[in-house]
Amino acid sequence: MAKAKTQFICQNCGTVHNRWAGKCDGCGEWNTIVEEDPMGGIGSGPGKTPKKGRPVTLTSLSGEIEEAPRIPTGMGELDRATGGGFVRGSAVLIGGDPGIGKSTLLMQAAAALSRKGHRVIYVSGEEAVAQVRLRAQRLHAADTDVLLAAETNVEDILATISEGKRPDLVIIDSIQTLWSDTAESAPGTVTQVRTGVQAMIRFAKQTGATMVLVGHVTKDGQIAGPRVVEHMVDAVLYFEGDRGHHYRILRTVKNRFGPTDEIGVFEMSDKGLREVANPSELFLGERNAKSPGAAVFAGMEGTRPVLVEVQALVAPTTLGTPRRAVVGWDSSRLAMILAVLEAHCGVRLGQHDVYLNVAGGYRISEPAADMAIASALVSSLAGLALPADCVYFGEVSLSGAVRPVAHTAQRLKEAEKLGFSSAVLPAASSELPKGAAGKWNEVESLPDLVARIAGSRLKARSEEAGD
Repeated sequence: MAKAKTQFICQNCGTVHNRWAGKCDGCGEWNTIVEEDPMGGIGSGPGKTPKKGRPVTLTSLSGEIEEAPRIPTGMGELDRATGGGFVRGSAVLIGGDPGIGKSTLLMQAAAALSRKGHRVIYVSGEEAVAQVRLRAQRLHAADTDVLLAAETNVEDILATISEGKRPDLVIIDSIQTLWSDTAESAPGTVTQVRTGVQAMIRFAKQTGATMVLVGHVTKDGQIAGPRVVEHMVDAVLYFEGDRGHHYRILRTVKNRFGPTDEIGVFEMSDKGLREVANPSELFLGERNAKSPGAAVFAGMEGTRPVLVEVQALVAPTTLGTPRRAVVGWDSSRLAMILAVLEAHCGVRLGQHDVYLNVAGGYRISEPAADMAIASALVSSLAGLALPADCVYFGEVSLSGAVRPVAHTAQRLKEAEKLGFSSAVLPAASSELPKGAAGKWNEVESLPDLVARIAGSRLKARSEEAGD
């Protein structure tokens, strides 16, 4: 009798190994390789032979759409992140840290759709029915017609949601708890997660129901399981936030039916998540305008302008190697800005510790924040507060030149709406609002910006001496 063949699969990246090892060659993680049966999986099992394929019906691109392609939830921030609502027949993966509010968000979305007459099924694999009901009562969603089940077997879930009228939305919380009879490995392994997700996606494509899958994240912030799961679904959303702050951000990472740079902002309370229509006021709510080292950055998240405060602290160091601590920004980008300041502006930071923080726990990903970061660093080093009514944005190159960025007009309009009367921006910026050119201070290079801040410091000193 032939010996049963086994494989060793990394639970972090899905790399297949011929034998067990302590460290994965694919991702470099330790103790993530687990032995699994390669014959267990979709369409393949012990003793099964391939069956003959059957032809499928071919259609043309032109044709009528029987139903509305999207299902708006009525929650503006969720609809913004998804591109206008859930697309029928799509699979959406939502990831986030434990306890961040994923189940709360989906319960509120399920209740909102149920009140509009849609058939919604909520399948929980981590909590009992009584626990889900307690959450629904707290969120004032217990009076809706959301159908609830507590099950982890893939075949039983598919048999349940296939009965009766086709559901408009199916929520699976979470994919790590699913297990299938066709896979021989334990629940939560790569094979089981892949099998369960593929079965749910197949149901969504065949019936036109929207499938929302909840996924846990690892300590590195990635969705647990192989990255192939993210490629299988139509949209990937990350629910982010700091437990020390009361707001949450729903960020779109992948979306086949909409933009991938939109965000939805929510505020967590004891009664659930509240939508934040103007996140700029939230991020600037606790701002101290007289503190050195603080600059307001006018950023963009998709089609939405967002104003956020950037805080820097430059202090003399007692260590041989100065510390560089960054929260909410790219540390490599900070190293580049420090090098440009020292090489082209004569700002010596080699004997100083540098701490950088984006207020409110918000994370900046666009290079347009270079000017705001540089202004905050110089302001902290000089001990001089920047003008309270000024915003900063622009990309800094390695030569010290300031490059223009997109959506200039939208950034300035948002700043003006929130009471900021001036801005420091690149000299070659286009789309400037008409009739207000005197408010905008255009700079061509980073040395010009440093000279402007130093000049304001000399002016302040002369005024103090005159008094």
